[in-house]
Amino acid sequence: MQSQKVKMTARLGMLFALAMALSFFESVITPLLGLMPAMKLGLSNIVVMYALVFMRRRQALALVLLKAGFSFLVRGATAGFLSACGGVLSWAVLCLLLSLPFPVTGYIFSVCGALAHNIGQLAGACVVLSSAMALGYAPILLAVGLGVGSLTWWVARGVFPALEHLYPEADRRTNRIIF
Repeated sequence: MQSQKVKMTARLGMLFALAMALSFFESVITPLLGLMPAMKLGLSNIVVMYALVFMRRRQALALVLLKAGFSFLVRGATAGFLSACGGVLSWAVLCLLLSLPFPVTGYIFSVCGALAHNIGQLAGACVVLSSAMALGYAPILLAVGLGVGSLTWWVARGVFPALEHLYPEADRRTNRIIF
């Protein structure tokens, strides 16, 4: 039992480190792509999706909260709050998709996660601004979310099958996401 907890903690730590490395990478290349402020590629969210598919929901939520805490420490309270809002809503939507009684494609899984993340951040921005002004940014952010969700699906489609062997204890029968 203790060995399982140690393994899970080590895996969670490695996934968090990977998420932070991907976050740094996307913060470097996002300006080169000419994207507007607050638009990111969502590469670190692939790690959360991976944790949901191959680990437990609790570990994926821990990753979301660790990412938000890291944003809080590095970028400030507003960034941490918006990261938590987007991450938790995205996590909840992805958990809902995992609990459906029928299979869901990886594309739908990724796009729904990206759109939920953007909606959560918009809701958080409305709270921070104390007005609905942030919703004017919604059409642009949601359109970009479709593109980002497609990108994360494309990456996950190539990576997840290659890394499936790392988690032999994952019960693929209960996982209804088809990559």
